[in-house]
Amino acid sequence: MSGNPLSADALDQLFRDARTYYSWSPDPVSEADLRALYDLVRLGPTAANASPARFIFAHSDDAKAKLSAHASANNRAKILAAPVTAIVGFDTKFYDHLPTLFPHADARSWFVNDPAGARETAFRNASLQGAYFIIAARALGWDTGPMSGFDKAGVDAAFWTGTSTETNFICSLGKGTAEALFPRLPRLAFEDAARIL
Repeated sequence: MSGNPLSADALDQLFRDARTYYSWSPDPVSEADLRALYDLVRLGPTAANASPARFIFAHSDDAKAKLSAHASANNRAKILAAPVTAIVGFDTKFYDHLPTLFPHADARSWFVNDPAGARETAFRNASLQGAYFIIAARALGWDTGPMSGFDKAGVDAAFWTGTSTETNFICSLGKGTAEALFPRLPRLAFEDAARIL
């Protein structure tokens, strides 16, 4: 079923007026909010419905402190101030769920003996799911602050030990405040980034 174009206000909220936030109001993000967000994220398409993204929500003060200890100096305060920061990971053994998620074919056999291909598939599709996370959060009225400045090995050891999941990126979530914003940076023009063949 195809839909109608979203309103200009909706496009503003999702893209044109949306920003990466660096400072946060104290407004809380509840477990119910996080569950509602995930319920949207999980509907986005992934290859073979693989759904390899895994999420840890650093919500408590202890979890935020643990995560911030592995962040770059510029990102530590952001994590501590945000109501929650998501660790967006990718499960390299996502294929163990394929009998349930993709039951009409033996998709697990496509990946179980191909660790390099499985890892590439996991990373690519979890990155898609991370983008869905940002857009879904904006759609629900939240602001986001995605970050790459952290020690991946440290975050992996602190949060994913004993699992087949690795960290992709981290993303704070809440109601952003404007004092740390700066003018939007330039974007590439269509002619610089795209071709029609």
